[in-house]
Amino acid sequence: MMIEISAADRVFILTGAGISAESGIPTFRGAGGIWRTYRVEEVASPHAWQRDPAMVWEFYSMRRRAAGAAKPNPGHFALAALESKLGERLFLCTQNVDNLHEQAGSRRAVHMHGELFKSRCDTCRRPPFDDSRTYEPRAEIPRCECGGQIRPHICWFGEVPYDLDRIFQALSDCTVFLAVGTSGVVEPAASFVARARGRARTYYVGPEEPANASAFTKSFLGKSGGLLPNLFDCK
Repeated sequence: MMIEISAADRVFILTGAGISAESGIPTFRGAGGIWRTYRVEEVASPHAWQRDPAMVWEFYSMRRRAAGAAKPNPGHFALAALESKLGERLFLCTQNVDNLHEQAGSRRAVHMHGELFKSRCDTCRRPPFDDSRTYEPRAEIPRCECGGQIRPHICWFGEVPYDLDRIFQALSDCTVFLAVGTSGVVEPAASFVARARGRARTYYVGPEEPANASAFTKSFLGKSGGLLPNLFDCK
């Protein structure tokens, strides 16, 4: 069975940690996941940053090094190829903070939880910027021109995900919704399929059924790198 996409369809794709795990990036909650060795509150919250910014910086430097060594897999390339066919009719939203979608050729991925290879000021409203220097731990946290500290451009626990207005509009417009490698646990992304259901055909791709499996019209169980390249039938 394939997912048929007509010339009138608008497609919303949500990707989660599962697709990046196939490229060697640890998941948060799986066996050996990254949160098994760190408490969330210690490394991924505004409180952690206020209490010990050097430790938070070192943690994200470690994550950047791991992500920097990873390469996109066939699943990433399949979604980039679909974007090239559908253009603006495809909205790619990812919970992942790596740049594997971009490495594969995706041009309009929306990173609702931020991006590992960008930083921003924790005080002023200057926009996030590409920041390769954050690969290495630093004795002192870099400073912005305004005097604030430079922090990872990551949506920490307790903060509001980015671009929700654009995301909710795309959910309202879509006729096909596909989630790839998501747990169905983390909000607000876990509720996206419920927003789309009713007007859109809903599909899931991943090795295991997610917690919200009942909300999907059809689940394709298996690795996304093996399933996605042959999953779409574009009319």
